[in-house]
Amino acid sequence: MTATTTLTFADAVAHFEPVLGFEIHVELNTATKMFSQAPNAFGDEPNTNVTEVDLGMPGVLPVVNRTAVESAIKLGLALNCTIAPRSEFARKHYFYPDLPKNFQTSQYEQAIAHDGWVDVELDDGTVFRVEIERAHLEEDAGKLTHMGESGRIHSASYALVDYNRAGVPLIEVVSKPISGAGDRAPELAKVYVQTIREIVRALGISDARMERGNLRCDANVSLMPKDATQFGTRTETKNVNSLRAIGYAVDYEIRRQAAVLSAGDPVVQQTRHWQEDTRTTTPGRTKSDADDYRYFPEPDLVPIEVDQAWLDRLAAQLPELPVERRRRLKTEWGLSDAVFRDMVNADALDVVEQTITAGASPGAASKWWMGEIARLAHAADVAVTELGITPHHVVELETLTTAGTINDRLARQVLGHVADGEGSPAEVVEARSLAVVSDDAALTAAIDTAIASNPDVVAKVQAGKTQAIGALIGPVMQATGGKADAGRVRQLLAEKLGLQA
Repeated sequence: MTATTTLTFADAVAHFEPVLGFEIHVELNTATKMFSQAPNAFGDEPNTNVTEVDLGMPGVLPVVNRTAVESAIKLGLALNCTIAPRSEFARKHYFYPDLPKNFQTSQYEQAIAHDGWVDVELDDGTVFRVEIERAHLEEDAGKLTHMGESGRIHSASYALVDYNRAGVPLIEVVSKPISGAGDRAPELAKVYVQTIREIVRALGISDARMERGNLRCDANVSLMPKDATQFGTRTETKNVNSLRAIGYAVDYEIRRQAAVLSAGDPVVQQTRHWQEDTRTTTPGRTKSDADDYRYFPEPDLVPIEVDQAWLDRLAAQLPELPVERRRRLKTEWGLSDAVFRDMVNADALDVVEQTITAGASPGAASKWWMGEIARLAHAADVAVTELGITPHHVVELETLTTAGTINDRLARQVLGHVADGEGSPAEVVEARSLAVVSDDAALTAAIDTAIASNPDVVAKVQAGKTQAIGALIGPVMQATGGKADAGRVRQLLAEKLGLQA
């Protein structure tokens, strides 16, 4: 059996119970790094946001970032964790060229938050409670760019090191083992990470943009036979950087491990790398245990002590958490489960709420954001919030539509031009002369032509089949470029054909 052999997903979960675990790394959006005054900024020129502390120069001393500590406490509280009255940092030793100190400053035995839980709501409303083992503070490593055709270490001729990310504050959220999900394990994996992302965004402690690496997930998967009580050997798929990929990675590892075990072979405990192009995982290094890192307490940093007054002050700052907010908004807006779920999945909840606050009805806001705007975003392969269309644009568009200045067909055209940067809806309507034609004189010629060109339809209408008048409205709309007021066209046609209003 080859290393890439897999079973079908249905066969895999019929014989084995998946056990999941997640390590989610949340980069904090503090102004400076975890232990130095270097700027914490994304996208700057390589190796410009560094100090002697980040580069591990002899004789330098780190200083803890207080804002990062408070962010960790807030996240711990949001995850129903116990906040440790006293926690400390440790040195985690390993050699990587993107970590110039040759150790990572992290928390080991005494994490700042531990023993929590979060409820994860799946698409059909099923709620899974995921228990949190710990949420601890640490620093990020730098970034290696492998120079070669594939961009991977195995075929690279050399690598470039950027230390801008070295020392950026991280919170690592570690779940306890999750069993019982069965065939819903990939869905649970995706929604769990999405839930953590929503929470850190609501707290305002991270941008949580997975494509930038602000939030990264290591997905642990193991299998055990249905009648077993002991967990199997796990693998850890590293740094999966999209919600969709997390579900695919868990699905693939379940199928791959099931094939290995079914062939009578052992699963190797190792890290694995996600390959987006093939939606497979490939082997990395043999997975290290904690003893391999030679942890010991960081001698240059004092412990963090959290008193009750500090804890109470931060607890009072917590916002409404996403799951509670979703339930409230769904009730207030009166939208269907399907529409609301699509809105959440499109990450459009905030912008829809802003549109409603700006004056649109819930129905209108959801109609435009989840209709034409979503279509434009899909075509451009961007999020709905990245088109350049704002909540105020949508309110203005709906106002123009309600007033009869434009119809729905023209409104869709207007949105496309707004997305192209041509101005506000009112400006686009003015510049492109897209207002509805409701002037009787302007419509009469098109109506006369439609009547003359469709004698059979006219005969049906005058014979009593009044619904057939719709076949005359179409040509008038076509002749006016879709700008005719359909209601006024119907009224004028009825008058022309001698129908009672």
